[in-house]
Amino acid sequence: MAEGGSGYHPERPLILQSDRSVLLEVNHPEFEAARDFLSRIAELERSPEYVHTYRISSLSLWNAAAAGLGVDEVLRGLERYSKFPLPENVRVDVRETMARYGRLKLLREAGRLLLEADDPLLLDELLGQARVKEQLGARVDPRRVEVPEAARGFLKQALLRSGFPVVDLAGHRPGERLDLRLRSSTRSGRPFALRPYQEAAADAFWAGGGPQGGSGVVVLPCGAGKTMVGLAVMERAQARTLVLCTHTTAVRQWIQEILDKTTLPPEAVGEYTADRKAIRPVTVATYSILTERRQGDYPHFALFDAQDWGLIIYDEVHLLPAPLFRLTAGLQARRRLGLTATLVREDGREDDVFSLIGPKRFDLPWKELERQGWIATAECVEIRVPVERAWRERYALAEPREQFRLASENPLKADLAQQLVEEHVARGDRVLVIGAYVGQVDEVARRLGIPALTGRTAQRRRERLFDDFRQGRLPALAVSRVASFSVDLPEASVAIELSGVFGSRQEEAQRLGRILRPKRDGRSARFYALVSHETVEQEFAARRQRFLAEQGYRYRILRAEAAGAGEEADGPVPPVTPAGEREPLPRLLPFPGGGRAGGGAGERRPRGEPR
Repeated sequence: MAEGGSGYHPERPLILQSDRSVLLEVNHPEFEAARDFLSRIAELERSPEYVHTYRISSLSLWNAAAAGLGVDEVLRGLERYSKFPLPENVRVDVRETMARYGRLKLLREAGRLLLEADDPLLLDELLGQARVKEQLGARVDPRRVEVPEAARGFLKQALLRSGFPVVDLAGHRPGERLDLRLRSSTRSGRPFALRPYQEAAADAFWAGGGPQGGSGVVVLPCGAGKTMVGLAVMERAQARTLVLCTHTTAVRQWIQEILDKTTLPPEAVGEYTADRKAIRPVTVATYSILTERRQGDYPHFALFDAQDWGLIIYDEVHLLPAPLFRLTAGLQARRRLGLTATLVREDGREDDVFSLIGPKRFDLPWKELERQGWIATAECVEIRVPVERAWRERYALAEPREQFRLASENPLKADLAQQLVEEHVARGDRVLVIGAYVGQVDEVARRLGIPALTGRTAQRRRERLFDDFRQGRLPALAVSRVASFSVDLPEASVAIELSGVFGSRQEEAQRLGRILRPKRDGRSARFYALVSHETVEQEFAARRQRFLAEQGYRYRILRAEAAGAGEEADGPVPPVTPAGEREPLPRLLPFPGGGRAGGGAGERRPRGEPR
């Protein structure tokens, strides 16, 4: 369609409005295609049953530009799916916003780091801003100005906040060489090869080893093998590497994968955690040890200068602690790879990830990988749980924050969780019961006679419990937030969410991710969210589900009866079929309205694990 096309097209699925918001019809035949297109250029804000609302932001457009999407391709896509002609102001905004990406470049010439603008007037304008000028040195000519090496990251932050993201082409230090190759078979003798999309992700980040690559974020679903992308980049870098992880279990999983799938010997790989502090050519550390403070100082920050690192990998980069942003600003001469299932940060610092780690280099929709068979098919079910009268009276008189906790710890959830676990275990499923509150997790574990794994669980016992679960010696496990991120439990097929951390979208995505590894017998995965009916928890649950809605997951909504008895929703429960199809469990009734895929707005996230 030619630019500026006119006319009303009622057969198309979306409406683009002049404030850059986009309304998308959920029940439209082209919903999935339009959703996949919008996920590349916009952010999902609300997702009730029938119409999803997206927002085209400057950051989402710059990420699209960095990933190679051109402005004409963006506008053609919007025209392709829009019922009405594109508002002219949005057309202009999209062109001008995307055109800003690339107007500023960081270059290296004769050993000097330079900021170059495509127009002297633009450079004049930026030099008039104090937060930008303080990061710059002497002006070289009308279009270029020197940049102190230590200011490289801070300048990128300041320029992004001024509305002009800089393309960093100044290159990276190669780091001390480290010979490393991926194996064609693992140490245990199993064939090993990267999947096509893992190769594509590593290539997109590496960009031929030139200055266009070497920094940025790869976004892939949980269970899709982000660690393998990290190993592929390590092979391309051939340099000493520092890997940063969320917790000790993740550190040891990384070390296991490195030793299993690369040619590195054990003495070349070190663990840097609260338990061990070995610095080796490849060192794997936790965020928590690096952000440990003593008398106002961070003693372990010296790890970043302990070796001539050629590559730093940030696992689960959406969880990168705030103190490490400041440190990362000074690491711009080193290659930086961020790995994550979602760029969503509940603290709103996505712009710092963009400027300091790098823009999004590769992304694949979750449902596309599901269609290709690389992650398990998953069904999401929200179950509305009634609240008994005495508990409801406490809830009615409580303060808002306490109301959320009371709704989250509704005692009837334990009854339902017990029923679900017993029935799924009887079918041969391996079940994770996940809660945000340690007391709730302990109580459910006690009732079910299964172990509880929380932040108080010693690391050695954690590893033993995870291993028992993987090997099938333990069919169910009750876990707190410590198991929400970077824990590899490939045979888990059912997750039961007792409670969540307010409206955390990233945590909901990670919890679903625990059960997305493809199962050997082909069975599908099922994710249950237990939500107290007619309480504030329903609103927060809708917010948590928003990112998964953007990825194409829809929540079927059922209701549980107060006494745990009632009619069966769809008759008796059949055994699992070879294809993994399942009927709803008994005593769960369809909820009026059918289903939903997320919804809600942003929120503040509390720190620490609730007790």
